[in-house]
Amino acid sequence: MNASTDRTFGYDDVAPEERRARIRRVFAGVAGRYDLMNDLMSFGIHRLWKRALIAEAAPRSGEILVDLAGGTGDVAAQLAGPDRRTIVCDPSPEMMESGRRRGLRRVDWIAGEAEALPFADATIDCLTISFGIRNVTRLRDALREIHRVLKPGGRFLCLEFSRPQAWLAPAYDLFSFQVIPRLGALIARQPEAYEYLVESIRRFPDQRELADFFRDAGFASVSWRNLSFGIACIHRGVKG
Repeated sequence: MNASTDRTFGYDDVAPEERRARIRRVFAGVAGRYDLMNDLMSFGIHRLWKRALIAEAAPRSGEILVDLAGGTGDVAAQLAGPDRRTIVCDPSPEMMESGRRRGLRRVDWIAGEAEALPFADATIDCLTISFGIRNVTRLRDALREIHRVLKPGGRFLCLEFSRPQAWLAPAYDLFSFQVIPRLGALIARQPEAYEYLVESIRRFPDQRELADFFRDAGFASVSWRNLSFGIACIHRGVKG
């Protein structure tokens, strides 16, 4: 990393607990329009990215699956099935309440933070996280916790924004810094929140760096797959 994201909020340098508090306020403020903003910001492509994540997760009969930072439950709803248990685990009550109002079937909701997951050791078959890993307070601790709760052979799938190919970067930067905050102001009435989300992407580890963090946390068979020329990326690790 250029700087530890544990002590940043966008381009501001802050103490970890201040980072945690600010991020909680961001998601409390945008919860009601979070899904709409995702559609507008990505032109709906985030739905295709999440389908790719779910295909790689490949949920199986009898499994326990957790969608960490699962927010409104859009990923969990697609992971769920009558022959397995699917849980949204998220630190934001506002985000989960927005999801509960959708009346999703076969989805359980549990409040919890990535650094202190409310699950026993080696009890989860598959854990996914979509666009949430960069918002944890302490990245290394979160990855170790994810490793702890997975069963041997358990799968960790992480969908996150990453570094696009060089030819795409100028247009991507223009859209990110000029358009997204304006959409945040117009639709979600939270321009500062979306400025943070854009800035946090730029300060987060790139594909190779994040893969190294996975390995440091104990994951084996670490790999990644770029989506949309690297705008997003699916990272994968397995607990040995």
